[in-house]
Amino acid sequence: MNSQKPRIALVGHGYWGKNLARNLSEQGILSAIVDNHSESLAKARELYPSVPCLTDFNDVLVDPNIDAVMIATPAVTHASLGLEALQADKDVFLEKPLALNINEGAALVEEAESRGRILMVGHLLEYHPAVREIERQVKNGDLGGLRYIYSNRLNWGRLRREENILWSFAPHDISVVLRLVGALPQRIQATGGAWIDPDVHDLTVTVLEFSGGVRAHIYVSWLHPHKEQRLVVTGERSVMVFEDSAVEPSRKLRSYAHSVEWLDHAPVAQKAPEQTIAFDSTEPLRLECEAFVEAIQTRTPPRTDGRSALRVLQVLDAAQRSLGLGGEWVEIESPTPAVPDVSVHPTAIIDADVQIGTGSRIWHNSHICSGTKIGNNCTFGQNTYVGPGVQIGDRVRVQNNVSVYAGVELADNVFVGPSAVFTNVKNPRSFVNRKAEFAPTKVNKGATIGANATIVCGTTIGAYAFVAAGAVVTRDVREHQLVAGNPAKPKGWACTCGEILREEARGGFECSRCGECYAEEGDCLIPISST
Repeated sequence: MNSQKPRIALVGHGYWGKNLARNLSEQGILSAIVDNHSESLAKARELYPSVPCLTDFNDVLVDPNIDAVMIATPAVTHASLGLEALQADKDVFLEKPLALNINEGAALVEEAESRGRILMVGHLLEYHPAVREIERQVKNGDLGGLRYIYSNRLNWGRLRREENILWSFAPHDISVVLRLVGALPQRIQATGGAWIDPDVHDLTVTVLEFSGGVRAHIYVSWLHPHKEQRLVVTGERSVMVFEDSAVEPSRKLRSYAHSVEWLDHAPVAQKAPEQTIAFDSTEPLRLECEAFVEAIQTRTPPRTDGRSALRVLQVLDAAQRSLGLGGEWVEIESPTPAVPDVSVHPTAIIDADVQIGTGSRIWHNSHICSGTKIGNNCTFGQNTYVGPGVQIGDRVRVQNNVSVYAGVELADNVFVGPSAVFTNVKNPRSFVNRKAEFAPTKVNKGATIGANATIVCGTTIGAYAFVAAGAVVTRDVREHQLVAGNPAKPKGWACTCGEILREEARGGFECSRCGECYAEEGDCLIPISST
């Protein structure tokens, strides 16, 4: 990690850019401001007299002292300016949306990944502490299974000509819905009206249908008489409401444990008292800027990176097509836009916030859940399930019909045979929620798990261990150890190359395949020199 503060240039000191400038200045990392509007630039010079204020974007692109740029210009310029900055080997923050079409967005992601640059998009709502608290409760299962989400983002004015209300207001809400559901919708319907300019919608209502019956709708308008920003997340056990306008601060985030009871064979709604929920009062824009700085310093993709922004673009694109078709339902054509050196079969589902390394392959009918990180050159066979939040190293091979649940970690070079089973709870009951009791399972570097083997949660498989087909592992397996049976018991040792070792007459072990030599020390196997 580089602890040195990055030097960041801001491009665009207008309506929103001035807020970014304030935050960057407060953190001591505002190194230049670029704007070709004389009034905006004059205001910037007045506020930040010690910061260079420029009219030519190229001046920061060729400046070796500038590490990154934050771009807050009209949406129609995002793709071109972002691409120029990436090609100049600068890290890039783009205000939403990433671009105005998927191809331009995918080109930005490809350029960033090929150059090893950070690409972040300003989906601000994802950094709001109240939204993060909702996300935490959803992932912990506090609301029960998700049922319905709706979001209103309404205001009067700030009419635009280069983009309609869908592309101007809805990206924030779409990004949050995708984050909470952890998946792309299967199909989308959008309707709306255009009264000021017949080619630019002033109001849209977008409906998103997800697998499993989850629905969401997003209502946005810039012809509403007052400002309204409301997010409602409904689960099977509770409802959370985040209202960021027209409400006292203590009631911005609320929870209602409403329920439905069946009385005399009829459903009866039971209301529960309102519960206010406290959350961090830090300005979301401050947190967003800090996240960009952290990404630059650690070289770790932020939560609103280019890949997540591409998924938002997919939804926007489908909604725009639905608008053009008079509100017809439109299916998401591909689970993920093309990303360089990653192969995803059209039948596979890749949720939001998934990282997949170069050279990896995801095959038929697989599902990679939100928050999962997959390394380089991995292969996942058909009907595999991964996540949420699973960490997988490089060159991992997971064969057909395997589920890798939350809490399982697969290190580099792990092989998991077809129909192998990982568990996550030792004493499951269908009617008892034990999500908080998931026990972690670690499979270390180079280990092999045979077909139809079962790995009981809470165990650790040592590096280069070998679990025989059909074995049921109930306790830790040592490095290089071969185990078999039910329950699995030690049966010998395996070489780093995977060959089963045979003890030599003179003691010790020598691999018949690669010639590597080993010796037993207590109940451990130690590599020794073959000479």
